[in-house]
Amino acid sequence: MKNILLTSFLLLNLTQITAAKDSEFTINDLFHIDQMNSYNNNFALYFKTREKSVLARGEISNYINDYPKDLYIYNYHSKESSPLISYEWFPAKAKYHLQEYDFPIFPDDFAYYLLKDNQTLVMISAVKSLKANFKFDIVKKKLELYPVNGKFDFIISSFAKNCGYYKFEDSYKCSLYKPLISSNLIN
Repeated sequence: MKNILLTSFLLLNLTQITAAKDSEFTINDLFHIDQMNSYNNNFALYFKTREKSVLARGEISNYINDYPKDLYIYNYHSKESSPLISYEWFPAKAKYHLQEYDFPIFPDDFAYYLLKDNQTLVMISAVKSLKANFKFDIVKKKLELYPVNGKFDFIISSFAKNCGYYKFEDSYKCSLYKPLISSNLIN
């Protein structure tokens, strides 16, 4: 009888120890979803759904992108909000850099990494067939192709790791960046 009780007690505790604790780990631990504050808390970046849907040519057939999202910036000091990367201009600028890609590109097709300078966004494509990434200067509103041999080491597909010396006097350290993504990417 003691052996049965001891065995059942051990089995009960063993299953509790080995059970995964998924409830303690959420998607917010990996991504900023639809909204993110700057490092200096001067502004916020957020996705806002468009009022009209977009009919676009897809890789297999035509499709309707039900209300894609544009990236907006909200300034906490002036309390003003304005579009930063919108469907009005972004597809044409992206096509200029990607002449070999024939399909529409939406602002919410990317994961946005805000760098510590609070002015540079690195845009990593979430579309598998699009093999290009962008860099966007928030102040100058300038979009460029992000170099393939950039300084970032992308790990786990959500975090970006940047290691090095920030200033000559500083010690070597690594920073992890959590991206801003649209909730459309999760759905």
